[in-house]
Amino acid sequence: MTKTPMDADAGYPDLHVGKVHDWAVGVPAILHSMEPALLKMGVARTAKLFTSMNQKDGFDCMSCAWPDPEHRSVAEFCENGAKAVTWEATPITVPTSFWAEHSIDDLLSRSEYWLGMQGRLVEPVYRPAGADHYEPVSWERAFEIIATKLNGLTSPDEAAFYTSGRTANETAFVYQLFVRAFGTNNLPDCSNMCHESTGTALGETIGIGKSTIAYDDFEKSDLVIIMGQNPGTNHPRMLTALEAAKRNGASIVAVNPLPEAGLMRYKNPQKVRGIIGSGTPLADQFLQIRSGGDMALLQAVSKRVLDAETAKPGTVLDHAFLDEFTLGLDALTEHLGHLDEATVLLATGLTSAEIDELAERYIAADRVIITWAMGLTQHKKSVDTLKDLINLLLLRGNIGKPGAGASPIRGHSNVQGDRTMGVWEQMDDEFLDAIEKEFSFAPPRAHGTDALKAIEGMQRGEVKVWFALGGNLVAAISDTGAAEKAMHGTEMTVQISTKLNRSHAVIGTEALILPTMGRTEVDLQATGPQFVSVEDSVCAVHGSHGRIPPVAPGLLSEISIVTRLARAVLGDSVPVDWAGFEGNYDLIRDHISHVVPGFEKFNVQVRQKGGFILPNGPRDSRTFATKTGKAMLTVNELEALERPVGRLILQTMRSHDQFNTTIYSLNDRYRGIKNGRDVIFVNPDDLIELNLEDGQRVDIFSEWKDEPDRVLRGYRIVSYPTAKGCAAAYYPEANVLVPLSSAAVGSNTPVSKAVIVRLEPVASAGTR
Repeated sequence: MTKTPMDADAGYPDLHVGKVHDWAVGVPAILHSMEPALLKMGVARTAKLFTSMNQKDGFDCMSCAWPDPEHRSVAEFCENGAKAVTWEATPITVPTSFWAEHSIDDLLSRSEYWLGMQGRLVEPVYRPAGADHYEPVSWERAFEIIATKLNGLTSPDEAAFYTSGRTANETAFVYQLFVRAFGTNNLPDCSNMCHESTGTALGETIGIGKSTIAYDDFEKSDLVIIMGQNPGTNHPRMLTALEAAKRNGASIVAVNPLPEAGLMRYKNPQKVRGIIGSGTPLADQFLQIRSGGDMALLQAVSKRVLDAETAKPGTVLDHAFLDEFTLGLDALTEHLGHLDEATVLLATGLTSAEIDELAERYIAADRVIITWAMGLTQHKKSVDTLKDLINLLLLRGNIGKPGAGASPIRGHSNVQGDRTMGVWEQMDDEFLDAIEKEFSFAPPRAHGTDALKAIEGMQRGEVKVWFALGGNLVAAISDTGAAEKAMHGTEMTVQISTKLNRSHAVIGTEALILPTMGRTEVDLQATGPQFVSVEDSVCAVHGSHGRIPPVAPGLLSEISIVTRLARAVLGDSVPVDWAGFEGNYDLIRDHISHVVPGFEKFNVQVRQKGGFILPNGPRDSRTFATKTGKAMLTVNELEALERPVGRLILQTMRSHDQFNTTIYSLNDRYRGIKNGRDVIFVNPDDLIELNLEDGQRVDIFSEWKDEPDRVLRGYRIVSYPTAKGCAAAYYPEANVLVPLSSAAVGSNTPVSKAVIVRLEPVASAGTR
């Protein structure tokens, strides 16, 4: 299977590979934040938006779910946030003439970067069956087309309704309500592809699939272990919390296949030492782990903790905590007693001394936070890996006390809130019972499809309509070629979006694009200006208020689109006041307060300065809503990832100038890449072993079971200090290499961090 042409600009003739950075942020981040904003939005628009971002009476940044401190600075945003706001709030709009000038095939030939640069979408467009172009239509006509199609399906389960993590709480609640009133639980979302493994593992072991810490816990911690994430690029504001922890005496350990500049040294642009000084060194220890080796590392550290307890009984384990709040210690002790050190060293690529050092740090610390992202969640054994992470925390009582706990870092601004609001194909009966009681209709009970199963359903012809509230699934999902073929086989695709992306070109027989307002814009409805809310990574819920007028007249908010569609599709078949919801978002919040635990008196709580914190049993009271009522220490069978001779383990990753599938520029500043993305990072020792060299052009073939190879053509090798045997390439382009059937056991998350690849020189390609 060969990569489909996502990029008319492929080849990147101006690609330049330069110096790898050993520090992050500082003055360059200010310049890279402000220059595009001032050029594209002007001084007044920039000032109004940037001074409102993440403030208590402002709007919530859409670039990540990092929480906000109680005492906020004037500039409470990072470089990525500034770029995300500039991207959304641009005054450039897509003109009506664009749709006649650019056919579907032309859009298919364009890069994600080019598509996004065309500006904001401002009018509904429709591609009829057999047509080569989209054509503008009225809102009323758009809703009529969709309603006719949905109501003509044999079963509601022939449609799937996707959601992006940028969707606010109120929108997500109304959306899932409409979908369930329509008659299906087919509610795949972006969490299926990122932190589903987290939710599965934590739900089974501690009873809640969320972080067990508060923002202030970082500065109270003795040790912060950062696994499988790159804060300097993906959530730079985390570096400020890590700096505070370090200055309060905490140790920091980074565990990652690649060295990341932000974890080496941080130059805080709001401090003098970050402007004219050398900044703050962060990581005290860097464990350059082999991709897929985290489970072995966690088990090895836990074994060392148990061995230390055996050597000095009563001095290492938190027996009081374990006896009162947990089950499974004896079985875990027995299991880890047989852990083979040679297997651990092979799986991790580390030395025993390096693992010993981490174990000693862990044992010496009274308060430990382990924080992670997709480097842990996108492996075959991700769920078991995260169960082993919880094991390690539980052994010394590092849950439910200040400065300690589990801290998953989510990439979308409200992916956690969407799930809280019911956007999940497997919501429990308690939630569905509450929906039935509140709205007097019976929601479906059978579980629906997740993102991967939705693609498989399209392949079988079972999912005929794809409706997406935000996002860019065909770029985000694994196995690009298979996913695009499946999407082309649907009867209708509908996208609610602010800007163009690949999913607007990879469409069904009929297709619609519905433009929507952004989070930065004032949402004026019948009862006046409205606001929405989001939930961040530490379970804090707060309001988000738009600050600038909509970029064009006639734009609808996401809630307006969903409620008007519900009226068109459902009519009066369910007793829900869709029109009332559109005119007054307080009515939505009143219903949420009756349905979703923790949101009692929602309208009162969300109007408090800074919002409110949702209850969290493990964090607040060491209560665990598991099947046993206890936190569960679990036995997990180690399965080391094998690397065949002459092959590498590839992970997909973001560049610095990127938010998920949105590409702000063709640069990756900290890794030294400029004006290009068709690169693969390879360890210099591996280049010698494979008889390849820096600058050489290669084809990348992924190997999976007995399936035909998938391939990316003509990628430039960049000699880079990755872990030995490991390589990296940019997402979403490299997603074509990730097999659709390669998914995490238990969570069905794509295995994007462990793809077995071989590199073959491009014939007569030379180097550059």
